[in-house]
Amino acid sequence: MSDQTHQHNGLHVTVLLHEAVEQLVTDPQGFYVDGTFGRGGHSSLILQKLNATGQLLAIDKDLAAIETAREKFADEKRFAIAHATFADLAELIRTKNLTGKVSGVLLDLGVSSPQLDNAERGFSFMQDGPLDMRMDQTRGISAADWINTAAEDDISFVLKELGEERFGRRMARAIVTEREKQPFLRTGHLAAVIKEANPAWEKGKHPATRAFQAIRIYINNELGDLESVLTQAVEVLAPGGRLVVISFHSLEDRLVKRFIRQQEQGDRVPKGLPIRDEQLNRKLKSMGKAIKASDEEVAANVRSRSAVMRVAEKL
Repeated sequence: MSDQTHQHNGLHVTVLLHEAVEQLVTDPQGFYVDGTFGRGGHSSLILQKLNATGQLLAIDKDLAAIETAREKFADEKRFAIAHATFADLAELIRTKNLTGKVSGVLLDLGVSSPQLDNAERGFSFMQDGPLDMRMDQTRGISAADWINTAAEDDISFVLKELGEERFGRRMARAIVTEREKQPFLRTGHLAAVIKEANPAWEKGKHPATRAFQAIRIYINNELGDLESVLTQAVEVLAPGGRLVVISFHSLEDRLVKRFIRQQEQGDRVPKGLPIRDEQLNRKLKSMGKAIKASDEEVAANVRSRSAVMRVAEKL
């Protein structure tokens, strides 16, 4: 996963860039984690806010992102990049002996523009390319492998649950029928079959949007990794350290919102049990309401319209 960006005059514009970094960096000499390096939009600004002793660890699954980081910050002593998933956060911090000492963790979920814009990666239903969709192409199964072998019920479940696609069952049936004649190898082929199976197109939305999103989330275990990293973030953060999460999908945002609320409420205890507040084991406090992209930002970058940022501080 990586920063949702937008090609603008050849530059990548990072969504909620200033808002996120402003909420994240509270101590210029702290140790920070950018869990989704992408093309380095957030990382660049974080480094500008740190003093000479501040440190930043960036993480990304995508080898292209790792390459960009190594070129961009070759001479930056305060910066390190790890080729990993952010679900490896606790382990990466443990090896640095910094558990409970991290000043901030930033997670910018979703797919980055370079991934979407490169047809060869297989994320796009607009451009034809190999049906891959793996953010880390060095491991896991591709979308083609899964689509060509999964049971109809499993495909239907993924489309309905992860894509919130109400025609998931119809689409799954169409996919299974088609693959018996010809296996799916290209995004264009899959998009055409899904489009045909979608009886009610939403205005301004490609009929395969939700289905492609669902398959991508499933192939990359995005929700599983997110649940895992949220718990780990609480563990690695220092008291007063910040967790900043930018979501682009209602399922992700609900998960983040629920997690922060649970950590704010602390342990569940039977009603009427005499217990002091500090015994509830509350771990986070929410820092105000969810933040969305401004009208100006949405006008300049259509991909920012679905962005929701939530911020919590470790108690």
